[in-house]
Amino acid sequence: MLLGINTFCGQLGNATLVLFVTDVLHLGAGVFGLLLAGAALGGIAGGLVIARLVALLGDLRALLVSLAVNAVVFAGMGFSPNVAVLGGLLAVSGFVTTIWNVVTVSVRQRSVPASLLGRVNSVYRLLGWGLMPLGAFAGGLLAHRFGLRVPYPVAGAVRGLVLVVALPVLIPATRDATPP
Repeated sequence: MLLGINTFCGQLGNATLVLFVTDVLHLGAGVFGLLLAGAALGGIAGGLVIARLVALLGDLRALLVSLAVNAVVFAGMGFSPNVAVLGGLLAVSGFVTTIWNVVTVSVRQRSVPASLLGRVNSVYRLLGWGLMPLGAFAGGLLAHRFGLRVPYPVAGAVRGLVLVVALPVLIPATRDATPP
């Protein structure tokens, strides 16, 4: 559930990012490329610190933090007043998205028997990648109907709501989980 909503919401906002940058913030294509590079640098930073972060928090807590931060970041992106704020939020999103990706793959590889790993990975990818086009479509509809800023706070709110709904299941698991 969390994976599908997360990827759906990621594309809900990002499908219209180039239009948001060029039409709302009135920036050029070169700046858009720099913003994407900033998101990539955030991802690299996440990859560099993930081992320490997981050692400190544990797998499940690191996932919960990454989901919560990404919900707040996406909500904030729609209210970005300038390129500096948007760039910072994209970098943070890249950081926590990398945390999510690395931890989920690691946990799955440790938890699933080798004989089932291919099947589990295929379902995981079906949910993750399969909902992305629907999120992009929904984001385009929202942007068209309500404006280019709207998909981001909607994506953040949906991510946050789904996380809150999932917490009754996840919190007991974090209490039982100990950092590796």
